[in-house]
Amino acid sequence: MESVPAVPEPLPEPVPARPEPVPADAASGPSPRRLKFEIAIVLGLSLGQSAAYAITQFIEYYVKQVDISTTTSTLNRSTSSVAWIDLVQQLMVIGFRLMPVLLVFYLFSDRGRSAWRALGLVGPWSRVKGDIGWTFGIAAIIGIPGIALYAVSRALGMTVNIDTSGLPDQWWAATILLLSAASTGILEEVIAVGYFVTRLREMRWGVPAAILASALLRGAYHLYQGWPMALGNVVMGVVFAYVYVRRGRLGPLIAAHLLMDSIAFIGPELAPESWLVWLGLQ
Repeated sequence: MESVPAVPEPLPEPVPARPEPVPADAASGPSPRRLKFEIAIVLGLSLGQSAAYAITQFIEYYVKQVDISTTTSTLNRSTSSVAWIDLVQQLMVIGFRLMPVLLVFYLFSDRGRSAWRALGLVGPWSRVKGDIGWTFGIAAIIGIPGIALYAVSRALGMTVNIDTSGLPDQWWAATILLLSAASTGILEEVIAVGYFVTRLREMRWGVPAAILASALLRGAYHLYQGWPMALGNVVMGVVFAYVYVRRGRLGPLIAAHLLMDSIAFIGPELAPESWLVWLGLQ
């Protein structure tokens, strides 16, 4: 008698693999611990480094008992006695100054986000048009009292003499000064306001604390000028950070800073000498 072949047992259904657990911070962004390291790196490559040098220089004034009114701080220094090499190196300084800004744009563009939108640098024409009024308003509110503060603090012997141009008398000097003003405005506002305030808010800092931290950072890297100008920059930092938090727009802050620095860099080259003496700029 033939045996009936046994019916094979059906193969068990494959058990689907369980998906890997998604980290809690993958959707919401970097963890607070990671953000602390990121902030330290970004500031260490930019304004935090400037603040450290400015603080030690400020301490040195008092350790050596230096008459601060006789000290001159030269911005936009010449780097070479060969004119074309000086020009190339000036452009290099401006370019490398903007590297931390590019780093911030890289960090803010993760997960498909737009860094331009995150920082309030683009938007509908109605917002951009409104930025124009804010630019001139902020420049006037901060710039005019700033000039007065510098003149008074110089007269009282509490502020260094700031030489805004150490460049040679070359055809490209004015252009370099304007590019330097632009790069400085971009660097300070992107790092000290756009990046720093945004990251502190992501770490659950309150609005007043984030604004104050941004303002103190701005004051710290201006301490080399003397405490009155550093204090004035703290006030400027409070205003700028507050406007950014309220409007979410970094564009007018950069433009206002550019306008003020352009006047400070180019103005002494164009203004009558008697005005400069009266303002304590010579």
